Amino acid sequence: MLNLNPTAREGARTIAVLGAGSWGTAMAALLARKGHRVTLWARDPELAEHIQAHHENPRYLQGIPLPSSLEATADWEQLFDCEAYFFAVPSFAVRETARRLREALGTKSSQRVYVSLTKGLEYPRLNEGLIAMTQVLREELKSEHVFALSGPSFADEVARGQPTAVVLAGRDMQRAAELQRVLITERFRVYTSDDVVGVELGGAIKNVIALAAGASDGLGFGVNAKGALVARGLVEMTRLGAALGARKETFFGLAGLGDLVITCMSGKSRNHTVGERIGRGEPLEEILRSMTQVAEGVYATEAIHRFAHEKGLDLPITRAVYEVLYEGASPLEKLTELMTRAPKREEI
Repeated sequence: MLNLNPTAREGARTIAVLGAGSWGTAMAALLARKGHRVTLWARDPELAEHIQAHHENPRYLQGIPLPSSLEATADWEQLFDCEAYFFAVPSFAVRETARRLREALGTKSSQRVYVSLTKGLEYPRLNEGLIAMTQVLREELKSEHVFALSGPSFADEVARGQPTAVVLAGRDMQRAAELQRVLITERFRVYTSDDVVGVELGGAIKNVIALAAGASDGLGFGVNAKGALVARGLVEMTRLGAALGARKETFFGLAGLGDLVITCMSGKSRNHTVGERIGRGEPLEEILRSMTQVAEGVYATEAIHRFAHEKGLDLPITRAVYEVLYEGASPLEKLTELMTRAPKREEI
């Protein structure tokens, strides 16, 4: 169980959110509005000072007021006494951020609760397989109290209090239920799941399919093509999940189909935007240099493709996206290849 801070009012928690991008800021605001004592950690001291002084994140959620009770800092020492830590940094920064937090917490790190908000994967070596963010947190923080939150949830809508539903996955369902109560509001519905692998894979691979959907839009194709990419992308998601021990039904829920649909269909998606610009002919390097936030699908594509190739898994959309991103293939040629593959029976 989480240990209540005796200085907090009944039912309130002391929580740190690490990462002051749009998603971390939105979650910190949601938790603070619910009455929890929340500290938002930003890597950039100037951004932390601005949020603290003006109750707004001008870099990532401009124009959305933040609760006056929300604290912002770049100082690790101010995170020492929190009960739960939500990680909202990019996937490539999760391991290093977790190491720094462990150094700050010392032996207490194993007693705390951690929630990954990051939809990404690592794949350092073949014999280690795909490594999701909850595994990174367990390794670095020496804790088994680790959970993943995922689902169709654009940050600006959560920050504005628009209705959203997500899923919280973990091994300890009793603690998951407690975290569910910590998070849930009349506009933010939280379901629980014990399929951590499925929930995290859904959040990662949907970004790869969103790159393909964006490229389709950039090429000028219609919703028919995008509908096909969503449906066949769901097949790839379940195929990869089955190979890693996830439950197929997880991918037909919020962390799979729900997140896949909005990420592929909306211009709010960073991954869709990157794909659309690639479809229009812009070089990937220039696109990434122009962005202030990370498109996780660019990194997940490489990890998932390498894993699938070495394990003999057939993920044709992922393979096509990889060849466009990393081998300079033409988006139009790759889409044509997908459409002209040998006829086959539809299977999921």
